[in-house]
Amino acid sequence: MATVGLAFSAPLGAAVPFDVMPFVHPELRPMLPRLLPMSKAVPTAANLVRMREGARAYASPVLAAPAWTEKSIPGYGGAPDVRVFIVNAKDDGSLRSCILHTHGGGFIIGDAKSGLRQLQEIAAALDCLIVSVDYRLAPETRFAGSLEDNYAGLKWLYQNAHQMGGNSDRIAVLGDSAGGGHAAILAIAARDRGEIPLAYQALIYPMLDDRTGSTRPKPPMMGAVIWTEAHNRFGWSSFLGVAAGSRRVPAGAVPARTEDLKGLPPAFIGVGSIDLFADEDIDYAKRLIDSGVAAELHVVPGAFHGFDNIPGTTIGPKFRETLIAALKQGLALPS
Repeated sequence: MATVGLAFSAPLGAAVPFDVMPFVHPELRPMLPRLLPMSKAVPTAANLVRMREGARAYASPVLAAPAWTEKSIPGYGGAPDVRVFIVNAKDDGSLRSCILHTHGGGFIIGDAKSGLRQLQEIAAALDCLIVSVDYRLAPETRFAGSLEDNYAGLKWLYQNAHQMGGNSDRIAVLGDSAGGGHAAILAIAARDRGEIPLAYQALIYPMLDDRTGSTRPKPPMMGAVIWTEAHNRFGWSSFLGVAAGSRRVPAGAVPARTEDLKGLPPAFIGVGSIDLFADEDIDYAKRLIDSGVAAELHVVPGAFHGFDNIPGTTIGPKFRETLIAALKQGLALPS
């Protein structure tokens, strides 16, 4: 296969040619000619609406089962109502484990409905109840608006789980990318507020540190594909309301800056070795372990951001199997 080049953002902003191909897992290399040009499309205030529309076009069609419904619930603390999607609810008196899901999209794009297919597959594999929150996006809504949307979803699930065949004592938070960041933020907030006990947190290549790609540049192979340093600066700055990497950021907004991780629920963290978030995810897993929190870390060699959504590979399904196994263990389900 021909070598594919890419210009990446160096520490001083200079464009330097770089060949990412040797660092990419062989199964993912055929997609590079298509993905690299897309990776150069950095979000701006001017093109954000178009990028959001484009992201929705990639949503997979939903399955016939498990069933899903849409509902509007009250916002938390006087915030606007929040739309949630409920997957695999049952009115049969069962008490199944529950998952509160937060979708990805760099804090700036994405929606809960677009991820229903993946949630249906997880719900079927675990026979669990899932609620996904359609939180408000940045920059229109900054932290802590989206946190309160997600907390409203979590509290509603906790108070109403039994009506949908769920066990309010067995709730995990789950998210990928920015959704993984939201899940981590939500786990910290739930611990600090002391209202809702969480059993587990599953963080898929989570977006945890605003300093990545700003005050902390990464090696060129990390973040060369799909989500780059430039994407990260825009996403975090939009979410925080201050420049990514600033000396001060809103308290509770950046999991990697949270000093005390004690008392958080056990965690699974999965990431690819050339994902922009690889270092911050590995460091967060280590800090959880050092804080006495049981944490499982899974790093996939040669995998870039969102690799498990690439069709026709074996590493994607294997990664999903690892996630399902971790959720089974974390929610005390039969293996």
